[in-house]
Amino acid sequence: MGSHHISIARDTESRKKFLIHLLHDVEAIDKMLADGQFETGVTRIGAEQEFYLVDKHYKPSLHALEVLQKVNDSHFTPELARYNLEINLDPIVLKGKCFSQMENQLRTLLAKAEKAASDFEEHIILVGILPSIDYRAVQMKYMTPKLRYEELAKVILELRGHDFELNILGVDELLITHNNILFEACNTSFQCHYQVQPENFADAYNWSQMLAGPVLSVAANSPLLLGKQLWEETRIALFQQSIDTRSKGFHLRERAHRVSFGNRWIENAGDVFKNDIARHTILFLIDIEEDSLDLLEQGKIPKLDALQLHNGTIYKWNRACYGLSEGKPHLRIENRYLPSGPTITDEIANHAFWSGLMSNMPENYTGNWKNIDFQEARENFYKAAMWGIQSGMVWEGELISAERLILEKLLPIAHEGLSKMNVDEKDIKKYLGIIQKRTAKKATGARWMVSSYRKLKEKYGREEASVILTALISNRNRSGKTVDEWEVATLEEAESVKIQYDSVSNVMSTDLITVSEEYIAEMILKIMEWGSINHIPVEDKAGELKGIITKRKLIHYLDSNDDSNQGTAADIMDKNPITVGPDDDIKFAMLLMIDEKISCLPVVEKNKLIGIITDKDTKTIWSKIKKTSNAKN
Repeated sequence: MGSHHISIARDTESRKKFLIHLLHDVEAIDKMLADGQFETGVTRIGAEQEFYLVDKHYKPSLHALEVLQKVNDSHFTPELARYNLEINLDPIVLKGKCFSQMENQLRTLLAKAEKAASDFEEHIILVGILPSIDYRAVQMKYMTPKLRYEELAKVILELRGHDFELNILGVDELLITHNNILFEACNTSFQCHYQVQPENFADAYNWSQMLAGPVLSVAANSPLLLGKQLWEETRIALFQQSIDTRSKGFHLRERAHRVSFGNRWIENAGDVFKNDIARHTILFLIDIEEDSLDLLEQGKIPKLDALQLHNGTIYKWNRACYGLSEGKPHLRIENRYLPSGPTITDEIANHAFWSGLMSNMPENYTGNWKNIDFQEARENFYKAAMWGIQSGMVWEGELISAERLILEKLLPIAHEGLSKMNVDEKDIKKYLGIIQKRTAKKATGARWMVSSYRKLKEKYGREEASVILTALISNRNRSGKTVDEWEVATLEEAESVKIQYDSVSNVMSTDLITVSEEYIAEMILKIMEWGSINHIPVEDKAGELKGIITKRKLIHYLDSNDDSNQGTAADIMDKNPITVGPDDDIKFAMLLMIDEKISCLPVVEKNKLIGIITDKDTKTIWSKIKKTSNAKN
């Protein structure tokens, strides 16, 4: 919001004043539409590129602000985390070689960022969710030290009244609680903008909602989070849950989510803004000196500061936007569901596909939305997020695979749409050709990542495989090939990636077999034999560590007692085991095990058991650390 000071909306009088401005802004849109003041006859496109910064070990960086300062370019802005930055590309008219021009500008700007990052021995990565993101990267140390982010985190937590919960079920399951909004920073997107003719806005917006499922299906690129395979585009679930402001209740009342697909077709341009004001509480305020309706009376065009601020705190996957181009108001749709990466060319191809479709809505849809089921479009979107190019879509009453829908129906519509807008034929063939190949081969970024991660897991642990995968994404990106041409990762090329083993979390096992205190000794021994394990933690119902049992001690106990003495875990366990935290230095943990003559270390955070390290783990890691050290020498 430029020079405006943003504050949390707590003061009653300030809220009243802001709400008046908000209502007047909506009335101003209606008045400008009625008076024909919006720009017509031109269609511009634009984009916002979010990206990751990683250190030389392919882990999240802490230097985003320093890189931003070195770049010194107004196209760049900070993001929530210290490992993210954003580029705002210049708007460009949808015609001629617009997509080639957009790609060239993006390459130039990203090259600037790469050069600045290299001063810190760091790299930029284009991907929806960074595979090497770990739990450390969502702690407050990684939040960008800006007042607006601190206030955003504070107000969202206040509205919730309790910790955030992530519960995403895919091939694996992620179920954790968290005390801040930084999981939101684990999402990076390539946000596409499309200017809409004001008289056609409702049709265009509803059409964009219909397109969301199939377009996302071929662009999915974010299947992994914290080493778990979840949705093909996990960003959709993660973003929604990471900033959910709704508190828990004991009733059936439905509450609108600030991150949503929407709940119905819209009827006019102002409809979407009015619905969002009605359903979502005001988070922030700014001081506004001039009323938008007064400015219109004076023959001036208002910026609609109140509406734009509120609109910016509601994260629709297709967001209606108001803006000014050379003093002339316009309306546009912002596509927020497309992920960053995995290559610049792939991103531009996604934009071209979407823009072509947006330019060529079939005539039978015009004003005919009452006869089309909104829930089918919504269902298609979430199926695409979960299953990507492998999903099925309901399109015009027909159940059809995403692959067939794109190849047989949507690509021809997109080609005709771009041709109508006089886009250069070479650009059309280049970028839509990429979509065609990606679809036909089912070779999306998500599919490549899943196949490569599974291959790496044949030899490497979760943390190691995640880091190697990140390094390989960086290498593949520099190859100049689009993702449909990427070869699945091999164990041979993984050997060349140097992994940093610095913290306990890099090494610990998290897929644990545990027992409770009332388990009998014989049962515990059987469980250890079944799982081929030598150490078993004892925890209570809340997940708090109560003790540790070693197989050697358990066998000694059974040998020393007759069968009638059914001892329990509480009788056998070491009640005060030495523990470490996930962020402790791995070498410290190794020395601790040697000094204390113990063969395992439970890993505990806030009294909760989260992992375990054994002497077998430390021997393996020590050999890898020595190997890495020898390679450096």
